[in-house]
Amino acid sequence: MKKIAVILAGSGVFDGSEIHEAVLTLLAIEQNQAQWFCFAPNIEQLHVVNHKTGEVTDETRNVLIESARIARGNIKDLEYLNPDDYDALIIPGGFGVAKNLTDFAINGQNCTINTHVATACRAFYHAQKPAGYICIAPTIIPMIYANGVKGTIGYDKDTAEAFNAMGGQHVECDVNDIVYDEKYNVYSTPAYMLANSVSEAASGINKLVSTLITSLS
Repeated sequence: MKKIAVILAGSGVFDGSEIHEAVLTLLAIEQNQAQWFCFAPNIEQLHVVNHKTGEVTDETRNVLIESARIARGNIKDLEYLNPDDYDALIIPGGFGVAKNLTDFAINGQNCTINTHVATACRAFYHAQKPAGYICIAPTIIPMIYANGVKGTIGYDKDTAEAFNAMGGQHVECDVNDIVYDEKYNVYSTPAYMLANSVSEAASGINKLVSTLITSLS
C-alpha cells in the first residue's frame, strides 16, 4: 500500500489548514487504497483567529497541536519526516499555509518558508517523488522547484502574479480540474480558491489525489 505524507498547518481556514480540504484529502487517499501520514511543524501560529467573528484574538496556539485535531492525534513533528519512507507528499490549503508554513499572507512574492517545510518539500522534489498542492498551498511551489514550474491557484489575479514573480508559471484552472507539471512531477488544484461548496472543493481534490496515486502504480 502506498504511503502519502500530508503536511498540515493548524486547524481552521483563517489561521490553519482548511479543515474541509484536509479531511477530503485524507478521505481521498484512503479511497484510492493508500495510507496517509500527517505531519506539522512544531511552531507557534502567526496568530489565532476567532472563526465566528473573523477577529484576531490574544490567544497563542501551536501548529502541531492544532493540526492534531484534524489528524485525531495521529501526527508527527514535521522535523522528523523522512521522505525515503513515503511515496508522495500532499499539502492541503488554508491561510495557515500562507501564515505558518510560509509568510506569503504577509509578504507576498517576497515571502520566506519555514525551514522544515522547505526541507521536506525539496526532499520529495529531489527524490523525483510526486507532490500535490491544494488551494493556496501552490504558492509554495515556486519556492521549491526550478524557475518555470507550473501550478495553479485558479483565477485570482494578484496571487497568480505573485506566483509568476516568484519564478513559477501560473496556469488558470477550474475548480474541478488539476494542473500537472510533468517535468517536476507536481500537481495543484484550486479547491476553495474557487469552490463555493464542499462538493466543489472535493471535485478537484479527488482528481488530484487519484491521479497522483495512480501515477505511483
